Amino acid sequence: MTNQGLSETELQDATDEAPPLNEAVAEVVALEEALPVPIAPTITNLDDSSLYIHRELSQLQFNIRVLEQALDESNPLLERLKFLLIFSSNLDEFFEIRVAGLKKQVAFAREQAGADGLQPHQALARISELVHEQVDRQYAILNHVLLPALSEHGIRFIRRRHWTTKIKTWVRRYFRDEIAPIVTPIGLDPTHPFPLLVNKSLNFIVELEGIDAFGRDSGLAIIPAPRLLPRVIRVPEAVGGAGDNFVFLSSMIHAHADDLFHGMRVKGCYQFRLTRNADLSVDTEDVEDLARALRGELISRRYGDAVRLEVADTCPQHLADFLLKQFSLGESELYRVNGPVNLTRLFSITGLDSHPELQYSPFTPAIPKPLQNSGNIFNVVRKQDILLMHPFESFTPVIDLLREAAKDPSVLAVKQTLYRSGANSEIVDALVEAARNGKEVTAVIELRARFDEESNLQLATRLQQAGAVVIYGVVGYKTHAKMMLILRRENGELCRYAHLGTGNYHAGNARLYTDYSLLTSDDALCEDVSKLFSQLIGMGKTMRMKKLLHAPFTLKKALLDLIAQETQHASEGKPAHIILKVNSLTDPRMIKALYKASQTGVRVDLIVRGMCCLRPGIPGVSHNIQVRSIIGRFLEHSRVFYFFNDGEEKLYLSSADWMERNLDRRVETCFPVEGKKLVMRVKKELEGFLTDNTQSWILQSDGSYVRNSPSGNQNPRNAQNALLERLSNPISR
Repeated sequence: MTNQGLSETELQDATDEAPPLNEAVAEVVALEEALPVPIAPTITNLDDSSLYIHRELSQLQFNIRVLEQALDESNPLLERLKFLLIFSSNLDEFFEIRVAGLKKQVAFAREQAGADGLQPHQALARISELVHEQVDRQYAILNHVLLPALSEHGIRFIRRRHWTTKIKTWVRRYFRDEIAPIVTPIGLDPTHPFPLLVNKSLNFIVELEGIDAFGRDSGLAIIPAPRLLPRVIRVPEAVGGAGDNFVFLSSMIHAHADDLFHGMRVKGCYQFRLTRNADLSVDTEDVEDLARALRGELISRRYGDAVRLEVADTCPQHLADFLLKQFSLGESELYRVNGPVNLTRLFSITGLDSHPELQYSPFTPAIPKPLQNSGNIFNVVRKQDILLMHPFESFTPVIDLLREAAKDPSVLAVKQTLYRSGANSEIVDALVEAARNGKEVTAVIELRARFDEESNLQLATRLQQAGAVVIYGVVGYKTHAKMMLILRRENGELCRYAHLGTGNYHAGNARLYTDYSLLTSDDALCEDVSKLFSQLIGMGKTMRMKKLLHAPFTLKKALLDLIAQETQHASEGKPAHIILKVNSLTDPRMIKALYKASQTGVRVDLIVRGMCCLRPGIPGVSHNIQVRSIIGRFLEHSRVFYFFNDGEEKLYLSSADWMERNLDRRVETCFPVEGKKLVMRVKKELEGFLTDNTQSWILQSDGSYVRNSPSGNQNPRNAQNALLERLSNPISR
């Protein structure tokens, strides 16, 4: 395998004749045979709110597509369970951030409609309706599809009504020894007001009968389940029999709640979970020490305003009303569930060693041929650019480049951005080693990477203790760019090496997310990276770049110019084609530019994994636009921008999605793919996504998605599986 992931023959063919993408994906775009024809616009005002989809409702549609994977029998059974749990995890964050933000606007009378025209209170009503429907569906899938199927494979979650005498005895002992000593039940009365409960913690509301030793008879108590207790407990084989048998912690507490209230009678015990606003609100303009301010804010995140209440569906209405009143929530914010309220804790059993056949087959990410037994990675990158596509190709070369830099006496300095990496990652280990070996190490750490703030604070401390210079980016702009720069003395001259990526410096994510990495020694590109680091670390005016596009300065304008250029070519009757692969498309200016391109006759293919506020297929506006979303084994995360450009194709990779926050309020990079071999390789991979007919979903103009499937004599095509077969090496069980 070569560094492009093609065979030697394919590489030679790609070098000799690399046709434009219009031919490479003729089955999809067919520009040669039938160019898109402009249609007279039926809507002339591109600001018309009917042309846009509400971003939060679009994000919900993505979560629904994830949930659908739990029903897809082509996925292994434990992976289907994992998709169902990812739906829960995604929904938690959706409420913590998106719903919380909308509620805040309503509460402070600062409602602002987006391009779609929907007011926050209207969006909240629609969200409530959709989520109630999908949560009911989720638990129906769990109870009636997945759990019975798991049981057939010997993986059982034993409900209380099915406990044998042996299991009851074991549960009683486990409760007495492991649970009761840690649990602290709280009786509710004037001296014991309702406790402040941690975000997303498991709790129980208990209805009691009787008078206690002090004469109290409030009738209510709360049992917070300690977070250190496992939510799913394995039953020993000698007790539960053969197979993998589990009991829920909630079942144990329900069964023995009486033991926690000596002499009282428990009339009812019902689990519930509260979701709170978890968005951080650090005023960066008014803080002298961002790290210190963020540490204080992290504590308050656990106790933000309530946004959702989940309760067991058996909970009496009067108790549900009592809880709603405590949290100042309305009936529409109550979610009754038929099962555990904290499903994400089931992730612990999705990787059972005893059932590899119920999981995806493992594979070994490939190492490009030039890097195999290369000895010195700098020598390889000096001769040619190396493009990697994770997870199909290994993230190891990126780590190895940094490791070699840490040890190499010729390396003088290392500069790196860190957004999500983990405090104890191999990347951080290498940076620490480099600093301790006397290299000038500078790390630009984005402390405000959502839900990774605590980890980033830890890695900042670790790097500082090793002697590295740590910068927290730029006030008011998140540093989302993924770049590394290494300065090395070679034959008396200073040489630069760079890594640019679409993903994060997190080896775990590199095994789960699809992303591109470019290792290069290109003088112009490395100089641009050096200039961008200078802007981030020091102060000064924007510096002119030769190849790199960067937000918030040149990226948005450059993209708009590229779209306008394609639009101009179409107006002149020339073939015109845009392909965009991103996680999200929400920026109204970018959407309007794509609408104008479509109206002129540009063929626009959008591969948008998550939120997409553009409505395709509207006559006279977006009739030349198709939007698809790929949902599969790996999280689609790469950002690729392709422009036909009258045959002089332009292809870019980027850290930025097409959202206002990315293009206007973040530091982002966008870098060109150059050379026939690499361009041909990325085009081939785009073709795979455009022709996928098993894991792709087609966006309809009403905002709904329809799953693509083979028609007629078509063969099934799965883009991710094809990349696995072409680029990686399967591991036999």
